[in-house]
Amino acid sequence: MSIDWSHFTPWSALAGGLLIGLAAALFLLLNGRIAGISGIVGGLLQRGGGRGWRLAFVAGLLAAPWVWQLAGALPPVAIAASTPVLIAAGLLVGVGTRYASGCTSGHGVCGLSRGSPRSLVATAAFMGAGFATVYLVRHLLGA
Repeated sequence: MSIDWSHFTPWSALAGGLLIGLAAALFLLLNGRIAGISGIVGGLLQRGGGRGWRLAFVAGLLAAPWVWQLAGALPPVAIAASTPVLIAAGLLVGVGTRYASGCTSGHGVCGLSRGSPRSLVATAAFMGAGFATVYLVRHLLGA
């Protein structure tokens, strides 16, 4: 194994992690809600109150790349998968978030920081599935 030192950016990764943690903590303190993306977006598809803050949250997520461009260039985006594979992957993620009662941001960032046992199990499950998938695709299938 070798490290690609030209793309190794620990300081920006640390800053990004701190910003995500700060945003999740502030969201919980100010709104009393968990910053889980699947729950926020899923709430937009249901009838009831709370649409305004949900739309503002999603708008902030979508606007973030344009705000980032004010500080520097965005990294190049390269997706090495076909459209059907991306659609299938998106559907599988959606089904997984329903079974796990939350997504990676809800369980991995917010749930673990609150000491939730359910979030620990969910995070271990999706991390394990990710490790297994990478091993299967890169080492057994040779893709």
